[in-house]
Amino acid sequence: MVIDSTGLKVFGRGEWHLEKHGGTARRCWRKLHLAVDPATGEILTSALTGNEEGDASLVGPLLDQITRPIGAVLADGAYDGEPVYRSVTAHSPNAEVIIPPRATAVVSDTAERAPTRRDRHIQMINERGRLGWQRAVQYGRRSLVEVAMLRYKVLIGRSPRARTLPAQKVEAKAACAVINRMTSLGMPTSRKVA
Repeated sequence: MVIDSTGLKVFGRGEWHLEKHGGTARRCWRKLHLAVDPATGEILTSALTGNEEGDASLVGPLLDQITRPIGAVLADGAYDGEPVYRSVTAHSPNAEVIIPPRATAVVSDTAERAPTRRDRHIQMINERGRLGWQRAVQYGRRSLVEVAMLRYKVLIGRSPRARTLPAQKVEAKAACAVINRMTSLGMPTSRKVA
């Protein structure tokens, strides 16, 4: 499973006025959090939140919506932290967690006698370098969630049509179901020509 989020622009009441007369104001965004199966491209679950929600705080709620066991969870560095590792372990104890530690990350105090998954990632990065770590753990699979977000924005749009957050949440769930239906009909295949 690959997790990430993207922003959807909400055109609020003052947008037209600002466009016409100039000026600045806080823009209103929604965050669409997606969990995607990298093998099939299926959106396993989604959540729409305000822009103030942190990415890592949604991992538990996203996992709660998935009933089947998960083999691996891939995410970008925004998800690095012990709460994410705990949420994944609570859902699927044997799941591999592949999240790049921050550049300033250090191993835990127990790394010598009982290294955590995060400790092992940090140690591997120290030994092989970040690119070597990415190749070893196949971190490139994470880009498949970016493809799902692109499909969402191209097929559905970059902004919700509903006006209220509860209605926008329903709209996002329905949009993900539509995209999954399209995915089930078949994805394009590509072949290396030269």
